[in-house]
Amino acid sequence: MRLGDTVAAIATAPGVGAVSMIRVSGPEAITVTAQALRCKSGLESKPERYATLAKVLGADGNVIDEVLATVFVGPRSFTGENVVELACHGGVLVTRRVLERLLECGARSADPGEFSHRAFENGKLDLTQAEAIMDLISAQTDMALRAAHEQLQGKLGDQSEALRENLLGVVAHVEAYIDFPDEDIDPDTGAAMLKRVSDVREGIKRMLSTAEQGRILREGVRTVICGEPNVGKSTLLNALLNEEKAIVSDIAGTTRDAIEDELIIDGVAFRFIDTAGIRETEDIVENIGIKKAYEKAENAQLIIYLIDSNKFSHSSELFLEEIETINKRFPNKRLLVIANKIDTLSCHDSSILQSEIENLILLSAKQKTGIDELKSELTSLVNTGALSNNETIVTNSRHFEALNSALTAINSVQQGIDLDISTDLFSIDIRECLRHLGNITGEYDVDKDILGHIFGNFCIGK
Repeated sequence: MRLGDTVAAIATAPGVGAVSMIRVSGPEAITVTAQALRCKSGLESKPERYATLAKVLGADGNVIDEVLATVFVGPRSFTGENVVELACHGGVLVTRRVLERLLECGARSADPGEFSHRAFENGKLDLTQAEAIMDLISAQTDMALRAAHEQLQGKLGDQSEALRENLLGVVAHVEAYIDFPDEDIDPDTGAAMLKRVSDVREGIKRMLSTAEQGRILREGVRTVICGEPNVGKSTLLNALLNEEKAIVSDIAGTTRDAIEDELIIDGVAFRFIDTAGIRETEDIVENIGIKKAYEKAENAQLIIYLIDSNKFSHSSELFLEEIETINKRFPNKRLLVIANKIDTLSCHDSSILQSEIENLILLSAKQKTGIDELKSELTSLVNTGALSNNETIVTNSRHFEALNSALTAINSVQQGIDLDISTDLFSIDIRECLRHLGNITGEYDVDKDILGHIFGNFCIGK
């Protein structure tokens, strides 16, 4: 990626549409584009940020397309460089021909993420904002969209930079005290320094506390549907999705492999996984499916365990014992036990179960009764506090790792203050914390390999 070149790329998604957009950026963007265009009085003389009707001409003088050209003079552009955007007709062939003509006139084909990379290098975006562009494009729920917008506005970067500025004041004071012992500088190692360090530490912890919500936004809630064979797991998946996704049969052991699909409930994406029935069996293939069921459950954030309500309809005590056994089978897991097939119970038996077992959800996946209550219970089990309270969410694993490392370093600083060790010994930890906080926005010595990884995940044209 040679950032001094003039580059061009199609900036809209592949396929046929009414309009496609081609972006050209770099020091020669206006000159290069002008060579390919014919418009009244020339592109170079057109006012900035005004759309100009022009024709794109091939090397032979024939018209390739009629376009609207808009000029953005650096640094007042997305990339901070001279930029020309061409809105052309949205056919695959015509768009490609326009791009090929720009490349003939001296532009280079842009690498994936190169426009955003240039915006970062030219101070138009910090790294959190650049990453938010991809989050915005890939958002599938309103909550994810809102979080991406907030990050694009720089809220996450502002928070991390505020912590960094606070810590810079600490390290500046400490190192001035060390380097200039004759200047009678207050060592500030008592309550005042402890307060400033504690404020930074609590700020980092607050940001880290939103990481679970961030994972929900990016990946959804992995929800495994478990239970014995023929309790209605596949029927429940179909009822939740409102489509025949999984094969349903009265024959026990029909489901051999995990079946997955996604559903958005109240703005939260749930990734439902239907698994093989759990039982003892001699069938080699079924045993593989059962092993997969346990593996899926181990990696799940939420487990729905179905019980055939007929099995314990006459004894709530046996039902409670079964629930206790299930909880022991999946320790330290968020577990929701549900009694299915209530359509086969008498009203008397179902009312006994509901009255004697607290918070028990009764449903009939076959008749789709109780599905709304199940959906409500699912969303209540997911911690969406930070999402609902409009807090800035840490959605990116890179940010999480940087904050975690920063917390480790600041904990060492606080321990040094508590033990009353010499300030020059823990000033290294302060610098380490500063480095990790700076890496979030790219303000502090971000490794080029990291930049390549971040922008390499973008599509071409972004």
